[in-house]
Amino acid sequence: MIWACVPRVDGDPVFSALLDDAAWDEPDARGFWAIELEHCVRIEQHYVRNTPVLVTRQTDAQGNAIELYDFCPRHKHLGRMYRPVAFARVVRPVSGSPRVRVRLRPTTSWHSEKVPISYGSNHIRLVLSYMAMRVSTNAPIGLISQESWFRLEHDMHFFLGPDESFSDALRPAVERMLDDTIHEWQIWVRGLAIPAEWQEAVIRSAITLKLCQHEETGAIVAALTTSIPEHADSGRNWDYRYCWIRDAYYTVEALNRLGALDVLESYLVYLRNIVDGARGGHIQPLYDVRGNATLEEREAQNLPGYRGMGPVRVGNAAYSQVQHDAYGQIVLSSVQGFIDQRLLRMAGLSDFEALEAVGERAWQVYDQPDAGLWELRTRAHVHSYSAVMCWAACDRLAHAAAALGLPDREVHWRERAEVMKARILQSAWRTDSNAISATFEDDARDASLLQLLDLRFLAADNPMFVGTLKALEQDLRRGNNMLRYSAPDDFGEPVTAFNVCTFWLIEALHRTGRSEEARALFEEMLSRRTAAGLLSEDIDPATGELWGNYPQTYSLVGIINCAVLLSKPWSVMR
Repeated sequence: MIWACVPRVDGDPVFSALLDDAAWDEPDARGFWAIELEHCVRIEQHYVRNTPVLVTRQTDAQGNAIELYDFCPRHKHLGRMYRPVAFARVVRPVSGSPRVRVRLRPTTSWHSEKVPISYGSNHIRLVLSYMAMRVSTNAPIGLISQESWFRLEHDMHFFLGPDESFSDALRPAVERMLDDTIHEWQIWVRGLAIPAEWQEAVIRSAITLKLCQHEETGAIVAALTTSIPEHADSGRNWDYRYCWIRDAYYTVEALNRLGALDVLESYLVYLRNIVDGARGGHIQPLYDVRGNATLEEREAQNLPGYRGMGPVRVGNAAYSQVQHDAYGQIVLSSVQGFIDQRLLRMAGLSDFEALEAVGERAWQVYDQPDAGLWELRTRAHVHSYSAVMCWAACDRLAHAAAALGLPDREVHWRERAEVMKARILQSAWRTDSNAISATFEDDARDASLLQLLDLRFLAADNPMFVGTLKALEQDLRRGNNMLRYSAPDDFGEPVTAFNVCTFWLIEALHRTGRSEEARALFEEMLSRRTAAGLLSEDIDPATGELWGNYPQTYSLVGIINCAVLLSKPWSVMR
């Protein structure tokens, strides 16, 4: 275990070796919790079917083997969801006479302080700067304290959680947690409306997207890590452990296509609180998982970074940027609440009135400069994607008004949307290049314009979109990958491709009649997944190496959306 933050995903890492380049065998190496088989020559991993429970099998040259089960308990207990800030591990001898070693080396204060550790008869106490934690275990504490190798002759159980006495017998309690957690996830997956093809990829993506939701508030984080660079030594190292309104919209949209309404319902609770707290209708691009607005950015000086490629950033200065597309994403995420009768709480008039303030803001700023969805830090333009998202806010408010039986408000928002669309096309269309520009001011390319189809701003057979797609492919496509943009930005010219942009391209290819090419490109992207079946943010078009924070919600959204779009229907598979 090399990365884990507590008490929340945006908290201080208790294990931080992911962002440290020190060798594990160095005496001062910290930030990991290793359970190792002596003389191990092979490691194999898989998930328990339809769950996030990870099974790691370690084998030595003589055939001795162990299996390690890693999971976070999450299951119903006493009428509510039991989901403590805890990590559980079960180690089982599988064959032969395996010898193992347990090395527990936590960190605190972003690797800047040593963690005081004390040992009891059946537990290990860790005093972190933000909370005390306890490892309850039936493993030999004395051998763990001196990191000795020892014979594993029976199952060992570990429960790392708050500094409280374990009230039940450890072994049966952890085994019950494991069984109940597996059952809970498999029942959730059973309720998904998945496509007939690529089921494994879709299920794994859906599980991981659900894991990116902070259940207490409903917030959805963009990724579970910070500061993994977008490419080698790029300095493009950002903290993604926060809730971007944009990323969360794409996440709930994808899960909606699978019928996972529980994620949408929880997120809408979070979103309504954000809208209530907005001053004058202004919405930030991102908030923390508790809805806090200030995310001051700093560097953790004691961590050298992933493979030594710092800096390690904590917080994200993008919270102070102006990004107008957020208004559209708020309304797009919310409008289902007025229409979908499956929801436990349908949206009503008061919710509509709150959203109208967001729509009013979208109307006021849609043709004004902003930082854009790629969060440029040193320049501002009137970005076509942001303008179209503001149009979508007004267009969908008309849909919500119709659902509520408010004809006057429906006409009001529909008329505004029509004015906005005409203005956007007038300002962004470039006759010379036969394409819509990324900005109103010049003639630039941006893969976000592929979203004009999904937003229903243009139809696939519209000559404006056909021309735009051709221009985007000519400028941004690198073999089987799609760049976000090719022009130099704050850090120079982009090197890696943004995975979700490639998925957007696949959708556009299919909808414009190039379905076989779309399927081939989708299969190529699936082959780029890690052994865990996941994707990070970026990929090097030349080498195929994955870069960027991991797992990235955008990329997993792309897998789901493309699979649903491209799959053969169930009727021809059964």
